[in-house]
Amino acid sequence: MDWDKLRIFYAVAQAGSFTKAGENLNLSQSAVSRQVSALEESLSVPLFHRHARGLIPTEQGDILYRTVMDVFSKLTAAENAIADSKDRPKGPLKITAPVALGTTWLVPRLPEFMEMYPDITVSLVVDDRELDLAMREADVAIRLFPSKQPDLIQRHLMTVHNGIYASNDYLRRYGIPADASELDRHKLIIYGEDVRQPFANINWLLKIGAGPNSDRKAILRVNNLPGMLTAVTSGIGVASLPDYMAQGLSGVTRILNDLNGPVAETHLVYTTEMRNSKRIKVFRDFLVRKIAESRF
Repeated sequence: MDWDKLRIFYAVAQAGSFTKAGENLNLSQSAVSRQVSALEESLSVPLFHRHARGLIPTEQGDILYRTVMDVFSKLTAAENAIADSKDRPKGPLKITAPVALGTTWLVPRLPEFMEMYPDITVSLVVDDRELDLAMREADVAIRLFPSKQPDLIQRHLMTVHNGIYASNDYLRRYGIPADASELDRHKLIIYGEDVRQPFANINWLLKIGAGPNSDRKAILRVNNLPGMLTAVTSGIGVASLPDYMAQGLSGVTRILNDLNGPVAETHLVYTTEMRNSKRIKVFRDFLVRKIAESRF
């Protein structure tokens, strides 16, 4: 089988369409279609079901896809091993992190890491979904929970605490609650219920200190933590936020300090085949140092 055709077939199977695969490969839709058709002709089997909604691999196409994916994975591992065999860490490093932690804590610290290791090409995927490291969706992950997969290496990074925050402007207008029961009269910002929540019991403000006759409601629901932080800094109301996001932020105050929200144990996770990667090692050591400097 022609390797170039297999490469194009793999891109089509991942993208689910000739057009999108062509965009990813910088080829025309017709060129991609011709290559796949030529591969099907050489194998004498159809590799895709053509539907209006896209391309779905046939049984034979799925077998070929899994085989090619395994080959690509081994080639990538070999490329990484060759890159890491040199003295200076070099090559691509794809990191995935939760939306809030990735955008508000990690991104501001990445310039220092990239200056220290200019030969490492960093890409960051912020997503509250759990990307599959074994399928090469990322090289390393920062997660708010320990992994249950036995084939992954993980290192505990930090314990994430959640507190109650409001802007100073809001507190001047509406006052500082003396205890949790007074949250009944405050404007609460909570996490949207229709999305995957980064913490268990993330909307604890709706219940903490609420009496049996309380009709506590939220004034605003936001589907990610950075959006909630922006709502707080804009003076809209009170929210539960991770300390790493709001602690020390100008114009924002933590209130009811004796109350603590949900806790998450953050881990750095990567596959066993990446255990000797110098890029992973220097990134891990960098994270550990920056966390120690953060004091939260």
